[in-house]
Amino acid sequence: MDPLELAASLASAGPICDRCLGRRFAGLGSGVPNAERGRILRAAAGGGASVPEGRCWVCQGLWPTLAARAREAAELVRDREFATFLFGVRLSPRHEAVEEFLAERFPSPWAEPFRRDVNRELGKAFERELAGREATVDFARPDVQFTVDLDTGAIALTVAPAFFYGRYRKLARGIPQTHWPCRSCRGRGCVSCGGTGKQYPTSVEELVLPAFLAASGGTGGHLHGAGREDIDARMLGRGRPFVIEVKEPTIRTLDLEAIAREVNAAAAGKVEVLDLRPGTADLVAQVKEERADKRYRARIELARPVDEEAFTRAVGALVGEIEQRTPERVRHRRADLVRRRRVLAATGRLLSPTEAEVEILCQGGLYVKELISGDGGATQPNLASLLSIPARVAELDVVEVRDGF
Repeated sequence: MDPLELAASLASAGPICDRCLGRRFAGLGSGVPNAERGRILRAAAGGGASVPEGRCWVCQGLWPTLAARAREAAELVRDREFATFLFGVRLSPRHEAVEEFLAERFPSPWAEPFRRDVNRELGKAFERELAGREATVDFARPDVQFTVDLDTGAIALTVAPAFFYGRYRKLARGIPQTHWPCRSCRGRGCVSCGGTGKQYPTSVEELVLPAFLAASGGTGGHLHGAGREDIDARMLGRGRPFVIEVKEPTIRTLDLEAIAREVNAAAAGKVEVLDLRPGTADLVAQVKEERADKRYRARIELARPVDEEAFTRAVGALVGEIEQRTPERVRHRRADLVRRRRVLAATGRLLSPTEAEVEILCQGGLYVKELISGDGGATQPNLASLLSIPARVAELDVVEVRDGF
C-alpha cells in the first residue's frame, strides 16, 4: 500500500484535519505529532489546503474541548494525593461509527486508534493543569484514573487503593482476625448479637483499620493476613504479617510510626502492630499465598494421669508426616479433603499428671488442635491415640511465624 495514495484518497473523501489525517499513518515514524505528520502527507500527496478542525468530518472539532475536560479532572483531584494517573475515554456512537468506517473504507496498517490519540491529548492537558505538581502516566496501576464520556462530557474518577504492610500481635483470646458477621442474622442485627450484626465484639481488623482510615481519609478497607490463627488463640512473638488495604484514600503518604502508636494505645492489651511500611497491591497476593512454617505452644488437658516418660515418647512420635482430614469444626467453610503436613519438631512437659505443655514446629496449614485430639481419627498420628487417652488443647498460642518477609 502506498501511503501517499492512501493520504490522497482520504483527503478527497471529505474535509479532514491534519491531525486526523496524520493519525491514519502514526506508525510510519516516531517523534512527529499527528498534526505535523498529516500536514506533510497532505502536501506530498497533493491533498490541498489544511482543513480547520471544526470542519473535520472525523473529529468534528473535538480537540479544543479536551482542555476543559482536563481542567475538570484536575479539579476532581485537587485535594487528593497521587503520583500517577491515566485517562481513558468512552467513544460516542458517532465516533465509533466513524472509526469502523475508516477501518473498512480506508484500511491502514499504520493507523493509531482515535481513542489512544484522545487519551494522550487529555493526559498532556491534565499535566498542564497540575501547576507544578509531580505526576506521571501509569498504564498498569495508576493512583487515579479518569474515564471521559465523549458523548456527554461526564468524567468518572476511580481512585486506586493504598496498601501498607505490617505485623500484628494478638495478645488476647476471643478476637477474630477480621470482621465476623453474626451467624444468626448475617450482619443485619438481631437479639442474638444485641443489634450489632457481629458474632464477636471486635476483631484485629477493626482495631487496626480505623487509624489508617483517619490518617488517609479513606472510605473503607480490609486487613489481609498471612493466614490466620484460631479466634481463641493468641498471636505472639514477632507477630503475623498483614497488609492493610485502604479504599479511595485522599492521602497516601502516612506517618506510619504515629499510626502504630495510635493503634497500640487504643487496643492496649488486645492487639499490637509493628514494622509498618508502605506496601503494594502485589504484596496482598504474596502475603495471602505465604505458606510459612509456624511454631505453636499449647496447654493440654489429659483425661487420665500419664507419666513423664510415656508423655515424652508420645510427643516425640508426632514428628514426621501427618495425614489430616479437614477438621469437623471447619468443614462447613473449608473443602473436605485429606492434607499431608509435617511436624518438624515437637517437645513437651507435664505440668501435672493430667495437664501438659507442648511446643510444635510444623508446616503451615496443619491444624494443631486436631493433632492433639485426633478429631475422631481424622488426624493420624495424634497425641491422644499415642497416649491411648483423650486429650484436648485448652489454650493455644502461635509463638512464631517463619515467613519470608
